[in-house]
Amino acid sequence: MLGDLVRRVLPPLLALLGIAAGTISSAAAAEPAAWPPKLVRIVVPFGAGSTPDIVGRVLADSLQARHPGSSFVVENKPGAAGNIGTDTVAKAAPDGATLGISIPGPLVINRMLFAKLPYDPDHDITPVTMLTRLPNVLVVPSSLGVGSVAEFVARLKAPGSSLAYASIGAGSLSQLCMEAIAQQAGAKLVHIPYAGSPNAVTALIRGDVQAACLPAISVAPQLASGTMKILAVSTPERSPFLPDVPTLKESGIAVQSDAWNALIAPRGTPPALVAAINAEVRQSLAEPGVVAKLKVQMITPALSSPDELRKTLAEEKQVWTDVIRAAGIRIE
Repeated sequence: MLGDLVRRVLPPLLALLGIAAGTISSAAAAEPAAWPPKLVRIVVPFGAGSTPDIVGRVLADSLQARHPGSSFVVENKPGAAGNIGTDTVAKAAPDGATLGISIPGPLVINRMLFAKLPYDPDHDITPVTMLTRLPNVLVVPSSLGVGSVAEFVARLKAPGSSLAYASIGAGSLSQLCMEAIAQQAGAKLVHIPYAGSPNAVTALIRGDVQAACLPAISVAPQLASGTMKILAVSTPERSPFLPDVPTLKESGIAVQSDAWNALIAPRGTPPALVAAINAEVRQSLAEPGVVAKLKVQMITPALSSPDELRKTLAEEKQVWTDVIRAAGIRIE
């Protein structure tokens, strides 16, 4: 008799419990993810004073002001062209307590340059949003005597020409930009890497090199003094900071290499949590004070959805793979 009772009562009871559980689950899923937690660390895979560091600290200050009950700490973990800091984010818990600022190198380019990375950019990283963009510029010393991209290309292709360019390091976006320009022009350039933009700028001033593709802010003083000339910006459209300077594309060279910064999270971060972080960051980077701080560095907010960022990474992966292969660039 007891067995008959169990058989009659148990199925409806289980069905009822299932409905209740589904209702609770649906309600929980409908609620927005809670963010931020008490402590959020923003890992920057480059040193203090770098553009990613500047962006990270401006963002952290804004989030801190908006969420006084939480603490936002910028943690610099430089090394291995950004791989060390990016790996730190990749291996963190996917709970929103660890985020990272990153650039094309660790997310796109380094996979083609290093024999092995400690993380898989496609599977160990969760894109959150594009943060900012900074125009790179093709710049030459005024003493070179060229006033346009066409004149520069003509000089490159002249018989016996052996022009050299500076970069901020082997495999950097500044190297890839110049190699892409040379490939499009059907010419060759000698690459001389330097440890950062200041050293590359000094080499240009001394005449040790004849060109470079560098962040616009790094050559601003030389532009003002007239010792250097910008031939083009590498952004898709003209930069609001340099409205009179044509793009490379306008100048007949289909190369785009604007320096962007993006926000990333560890693999497995729930989509609802990613959406919550994205929404908070959008509010922060829309604040007039934040926009003003970034403008001083010639940086503009350039927010995106996670899917839009993922698409950008895929597109740039293809572009730079082709350039790197053609140039034979490798870092051991």
